[in-house]
Amino acid sequence: MKHLLSLRETDAADIRRILETAAAFKEILRRPVKKVPTLRGKSVVTLFYESSTRTRTSFELAAKYMSADAVNIAVAQSSVTKGESLKDTLRTLEALTADCVIIRHSSSGAAHLAAQCVRIPVINAGDGRHEHPTQALLDILTIWEHKIVGREDDTYPRALSSERPFDLRGLTVAIVGDLAHSRVARSNVWGLTKLGATVRWVGPKTLLPADAHQLPVRVHTRLEEALEGADVVMALRLQTERQEKGLLPSLREYSRIWGISPRTLRYARPDALVMHPGPMNRGVEISAEVADGEGGIRAAIEEQVTNGVAVRMACLYLLMGEMMGAGE
Repeated sequence: MKHLLSLRETDAADIRRILETAAAFKEILRRPVKKVPTLRGKSVVTLFYESSTRTRTSFELAAKYMSADAVNIAVAQSSVTKGESLKDTLRTLEALTADCVIIRHSSSGAAHLAAQCVRIPVINAGDGRHEHPTQALLDILTIWEHKIVGREDDTYPRALSSERPFDLRGLTVAIVGDLAHSRVARSNVWGLTKLGATVRWVGPKTLLPADAHQLPVRVHTRLEEALEGADVVMALRLQTERQEKGLLPSLREYSRIWGISPRTLRYARPDALVMHPGPMNRGVEISAEVADGEGGIRAAIEEQVTNGVAVRMACLYLLMGEMMGAGE
């Protein structure tokens, strides 16, 4: 891979390679001193045209844990406010000798445009309603840990040495909520199905994308039906900043019908894993009890965040082409 722009364009072998590398990097995150010289001398730039906490911070930490220099461009304080185009901004960063650009943009396709403008690797950190590949990769890693190998550290060598370490056949993942505006849902569909999982989408008709029938996903409009026997339940944030008015009667009504709560989770498997890409609107798309894993509920929301650092370390390492030997 030269870039990571979407999981639709990434084959299963490369997805597995990223996940295997991320699983190995998790050992670094458990160390008292989380620092290896793997990418020493390299520079990584995060160029975020939209706000972010988890994605931007985890990319910066991933770079710093591997001894790369991480620079964050505050778009609101950059030449973009003076009218500089995306193309010129990217070429400026390349001229400044950056080794990799991580971009988040409100326009679908912005990451692909970026990859055409520069010769250095580009990682898509979310573009409009299109995709968010690294979020899907961290979601898949979390599902694999819980549903395939368990959570014990000593299972990693055994799982990684098997012929198909990231094989999700037999698992059913239900993704609930604002699917029309979710780039996370799209990336998860491509990543999960390429590894063998069955994916269900469920939400109000007004929040289902018009092209859902063209994707490898089963679409439902009744929550109980979609959660029936699901191994994983992923709630999505209501992206009110992208929505048109009139799509929902009220947040209270949405929470009552589509919110993930102890009551609605009863339709899923007893050991169903609950996930959320964040940030969460507690009491809207997910109840506080579910988010906090109370009453025996298996919630992996904080683990998703931790796995995000490992996945982004793997992406930077693989795309920037350094040898790992110093970190072993």
